Amino acid sequence: MSNTSPTNNIAPNRKLSRFNIPSLINKIGSNRKLALFLICLPGLIHFAIFKYIPLFGNVIVFQKYDIFKGVFGSEWVGFLHFKSMFSLYDFYHLLKNTLIMSFYRLIFSFPAPIILALFLNEIRHMLFKRTIQTMLYFPHFLSWVIVGGIFYQLLDPKGMINDLLAWFGMERIIFLQDSRFFRAIVVSSAIWKEVGWGMILYLAAIAGINPNIYEAATVDGANRWKQMWFITLPSLMPTLVILLLLRIGHILDTGVEEMLIYANSLNRNVADVFDVYIYRVGIQGAQYSYTTALGFFKAIVGLILILGMNKLAKRVTGESIY
Repeated sequence: MSNTSPTNNIAPNRKLSRFNIPSLINKIGSNRKLALFLICLPGLIHFAIFKYIPLFGNVIVFQKYDIFKGVFGSEWVGFLHFKSMFSLYDFYHLLKNTLIMSFYRLIFSFPAPIILALFLNEIRHMLFKRTIQTMLYFPHFLSWVIVGGIFYQLLDPKGMINDLLAWFGMERIIFLQDSRFFRAIVVSSAIWKEVGWGMILYLAAIAGINPNIYEAATVDGANRWKQMWFITLPSLMPTLVILLLLRIGHILDTGVEEMLIYANSLNRNVADVFDVYIYRVGIQGAQYSYTTALGFFKAIVGLILILGMNKLAKRVTGESIY
């Protein structure tokens, strides 16, 4: 007969029961704060690793950074790179091009998804509406290389647009080598690529509007246009203000991918913006400290703008980020 005591078999089970996964999940679920923290934890870790920890790398703006010596071995030069940045003609040329491009984006790209969402919301045939919506946000998933290839084919001297111009008796235009058309091409392709994706946010906000308000307006005799103007647009104001503030905070960001796709030596006078210059001089030219100073300048300007515009928006409209 075995001499094993029954208590020896029960003890390990009692220890394992302390780590019973279903009961642990139930305990977490009953604690609301802990559950919310665990849900947010992956996002917090992501921001900590990829957003906040890299901020300490900005110390190289005060150094003559050597990639072989590293941060701790590079020579300290103080504000030398900032003095060089503000004393060069290139800086003001880059600032001018960046502000013009950002102005174009703000005027044309920002209202486009709002207008599209308003009109798409008026479509009552659901199958047709969903089909159009899918077609509109599909380009968002294409890389800028593919989008650039599409527009290169359209704008080619023997492409569709030039064929159309020739059909009307006009001369063919080499769009991609003419600096006059560069900004229009970049903004147009950016709208085509991202307008459907941006539209989703506004459609979600429209879906949250109480339908009883529209029913009451219909009873009072308001047509579809007046409902859109006096109900839908005011209801979109919180979302619109927040997205506008975030866009203003990135006023000096023009997107390096789309700019590099269309930039060449013939349109460099308008294609040179901060992002392109940082890539060309910082990455290709290995001037890491100098271009980090440019990036630091962009971040400071964006922070000042978003804080100032947030305060102004809160005073004027009552809506703000915080």
